[in-house]
Amino acid sequence: MSPAQANLYYVPHKSRWPFVAVIGMFLFMVGAANWLNGHEPAGQIILTLGALTIVGMLFGWFGGVIKESLSGTFNSQADGSFRLGMMWFIMSEIFFFAAFFGGLFYIRTFVVPWLGGAGDKGIITNGFIWQGFTAAWPTNGPGAVGGSFTATSPWGIPLLNTLLLLSSSMTVTIAHHALRAGNRKRLIGFLGVTIILGLLFLGFQAHEYWDSYVNLNMTLHSGIYGATFYILTGFHGLHVTIGTIMLIVMWFRCVRGHFDREHHFGFEAVSWYWHFVDVVWLCLFMFVYIL
Repeated sequence: MSPAQANLYYVPHKSRWPFVAVIGMFLFMVGAANWLNGHEPAGQIILTLGALTIVGMLFGWFGGVIKESLSGTFNSQADGSFRLGMMWFIMSEIFFFAAFFGGLFYIRTFVVPWLGGAGDKGIITNGFIWQGFTAAWPTNGPGAVGGSFTATSPWGIPLLNTLLLLSSSMTVTIAHHALRAGNRKRLIGFLGVTIILGLLFLGFQAHEYWDSYVNLNMTLHSGIYGATFYILTGFHGLHVTIGTIMLIVMWFRCVRGHFDREHHFGFEAVSWYWHFVDVVWLCLFMFVYIL
């Protein structure tokens, strides 16, 4: 009798994968630190080994969890724990992006006006340190760090990417409803469309970055605007990449018939994550590109 059948809470058995994950992350960070400090090719080799270890760990660990799920090991108590875990994970991601948005708002609301002469602090900073600096956004800050640049227009690729992500949020919802209705063909089709939309978003964002660096001279070194722009959009792009990989895994699982109408939390978790990514992008489009 399995733990699920006996209505007992499942306690995971001993696993080597957390140990492998620690090794992979350690190698990755050591390699990245050495690469950034000019120790080549040693840094690149160590970083690559770390990345490959992490990828291997993900395949092995998640594959084991999938096998446990298909074997009927998990019961309703475990399912509830998974849902709470995913909720707290998304909550941690909310605070992750909130920290960067908070930095952006603080810079725009307080720092730039102070440098431009506003308030008591502005009298000192503008009058004695940065005379002649005009408070404007976007800005590369006093001293024109990185040289002059042109900000990306929000009405080109950013608007197109907004439409792509909004559409993908709709298609993954349709796929979810198809799964609950038992319509496997519709499920696989709309989930595939969601993946294509995610890949298109990443492709257009890569083109936007290339155009910004080559033609607009807007780089990570373009003062505070360049730094905040690439940190916020770059981390979001990383999350879209992770979300697209998760959707691809779900697509293969749907093709193999791993889910049914009642038991499909793996799919639900990925759809929650994807909707979260879409909401973050809407905030980025509003506060980074438009305002």
